[in-house]
Amino acid sequence: MHSLTATPAPRLLDLLRQAVRYRHYSLSTERAYCHWVRAFVRFHGLRHPREMGPAEVEAFLSHLANSRTVSASTHRQALSALLFLYREVLKVDLPWLNEIGRPHVDRRLPVVLTMDEVQRMLAALSGVNHLLTALLYGTGMRILEGLRLRVKDVDFDHGVIIVRDGKGGKDRMVMLPQSLVPALREQLQAAQAVWRGDREAGVAGVELPHALARKYPRAPESWAWHWVFPQATLARDPRSGVLRRHHLYAETYRRHLKRVMRAVGIIKPASPHTLRHSFSTHLLQRGADIRTVQELLGHADVSTTMIYTHVLKIGGGVASPLDTLQALPPRQPPLKRGALDHLTV
Repeated sequence: MHSLTATPAPRLLDLLRQAVRYRHYSLSTERAYCHWVRAFVRFHGLRHPREMGPAEVEAFLSHLANSRTVSASTHRQALSALLFLYREVLKVDLPWLNEIGRPHVDRRLPVVLTMDEVQRMLAALSGVNHLLTALLYGTGMRILEGLRLRVKDVDFDHGVIIVRDGKGGKDRMVMLPQSLVPALREQLQAAQAVWRGDREAGVAGVELPHALARKYPRAPESWAWHWVFPQATLARDPRSGVLRRHHLYAETYRRHLKRVMRAVGIIKPASPHTLRHSFSTHLLQRGADIRTVQELLGHADVSTTMIYTHVLKIGGGVASPLDTLQALPPRQPPLKRGALDHLTV
């Protein structure tokens, strides 16, 4: 008689990961949601979320806002993680979920580099970091859009780059700066050498999005799907555990760029995303149509792009009344010292 062994129930975080992957959310979203759910459970003494309700959720969010003083965007991310947990994992859709207050996120003006600052930064960079920085500034791509660029999406003949699966899951086209064509061709030659080495060594192919590897089994090992900016070393896929070639790491590039900006005297709180802000602002300064800039950036609504016009209004040559006043000739001679000493305030 064979003994039956009960299959252990899946852990809460495993169920959360399955729900996130089922909806094709990014790895960064998966990690963020797992972080906040884990923090929520630990904050309440390892109680299961099914045993908790609005009071516990609001107590945790209040702790984040008051004790940890997190930003409004971080606060909203934690709330989104908990709402996803209750609705999509625990299948709890109670009225109190909609009654939890959401923090107000203030829209702040973006940090924008001047053209001189961009030139100084590019002059201090070299190799792949120079090319990637110039590409982000020259196209307005987000950092991960640039790092995830595939060989097949660089179209030299038409002078465009196709951005696949951008924010919101949308594709778009951006211009290919002609000044970067020679450097991009050299980078593709270096990437092809890496690709050939992987094929000879039998390394697993690159990651493909949304189960395309099952539909096209040979695509992960093809040159067309290879990264334009491959990582020098192999790494294990955090989801599948397969050892394969990934693209350059975003955090490594961020750290390097910040060091370079400090070295050239840029004191603004800039990041790789600042290159995207600078791209759009400089285009508008040169008279580009805002609808064209909207399409290049991939914004769903032109109101999002309009924030760059606020930067132009302030820095677009409007003189301060103080400067106008000081430019006028004096109307009367200045008073002698002590002439107003008898007046009281």
